Amino acid sequence: MLDIRRIRETPDKVRAGVQKRGDSVPAIDAVLEHDRRRRELLTEAEGLKNERNRISKEIGARRKRGEDTTAVQAQVRSMGEKIAALDADVRAVEEQLHDQALRIPNIPHASVPVGVDASANVEIRRHGEPPVFAFEARTHVDLAEHLGILDLRRASRMSGAGFPLLVGPGARLERALINFMLDLHVREHGYREVAPPVLCNTDAMTGTGQLPKMAEDMYKLAGDDLYLIPTAEVPVTNYYREEIIADPLPVYLTAYTPCFRREAGAAGKDTRGLIRVHQFDKVEMVKFVAPETSYDELERLLGDAEDVLRRLGLAYRVLALCAGDISFAAAKCYDIELWAPGQRDWLEVSSCSNFEDFQARRAGIRYRDEHGKTRHVHTLNGSGVALPRLLVALLENGQQEDGSVVLPDALVPYMDGVDRLAP
Repeated sequence: MLDIRRIRETPDKVRAGVQKRGDSVPAIDAVLEHDRRRRELLTEAEGLKNERNRISKEIGARRKRGEDTTAVQAQVRSMGEKIAALDADVRAVEEQLHDQALRIPNIPHASVPVGVDASANVEIRRHGEPPVFAFEARTHVDLAEHLGILDLRRASRMSGAGFPLLVGPGARLERALINFMLDLHVREHGYREVAPPVLCNTDAMTGTGQLPKMAEDMYKLAGDDLYLIPTAEVPVTNYYREEIIADPLPVYLTAYTPCFRREAGAAGKDTRGLIRVHQFDKVEMVKFVAPETSYDELERLLGDAEDVLRRLGLAYRVLALCAGDISFAAAKCYDIELWAPGQRDWLEVSSCSNFEDFQARRAGIRYRDEHGKTRHVHTLNGSGVALPRLLVALLENGQQEDGSVVLPDALVPYMDGVDRLAP
């Protein structure tokens, strides 16, 4: 969440930042009103406490002089009741203030393009050339079914639409990709691997900004305060929740997890196959860094995600997302999109975001700077990368006229020497 002092001292700038996203600003006005009322109640309570202390001292002196203090003691008790009521009012207002503050999105960084939807995103660069085939490119679904590595019929019978079932070499390919990416991030990019839970509670989901805004898009366990994670960003960022980080900054963590999301696109749009699914695997990268370095760290994070795709020989492009297209918690975000010949389209495979101190304030993640002062860290995360669309791109870019698929050299050691998928 945003620092309440930032909202109080620069409300017009905060309103402008939220409006840059295309959002309305009622929560800001509510926060300002609750903050004003909270400070008013605190001032009144503090005044009464000071007066009660003064009178209490007088009672002791009067008793020594043998004076009757019955009336004064009744006054002190009455003041105590008023103070208790004011303290209760403060707690209630603070709860309302916190609830409204959770609903205010992060403020876009000054470098974020202006715009309210994806049409205003700005292409930063491209890498590689899409393949040119002497035959009509097939879709990943046609290729996968021809190869016998994707069984949508049985998956649908098990779980319904949006839950793919990879079989044989398809399952092996996904496992190979996970191991390849984790090894790359750990051995060469400097991340520490963690294997987190895939169920997280409300506090964890709120800490990273999934709640309250994204509640309808997540799977919640009935009768428990637990959600299936939509991304490993949630448990990995909460690694340091409510802590002062003792490890030297920056801290880089990476994890593989399955991910679960209810919202998988409009009905009938990209719903057959692997492009929009409710369950998918992903390798995630998370950083905890000093505020002064976070935008340099964002560029490095983006480079780590790009390195995965370069080593796989895939053509991709990098987009700077406009203010209206970045996530609720992000201050700046890049997307990486892969070219998929069978779709004749670019597919998002990674988002790399800087949240500044937005998540750290919600989750209570701090560190001590070089002067020993406690500050909130800046958090970053990026997909490194998501599996379903990566599989789509690998199948469609590696396809041959006979329906086989040539695999990237980087994966061959992870596939026990297999360099081609064939029926």
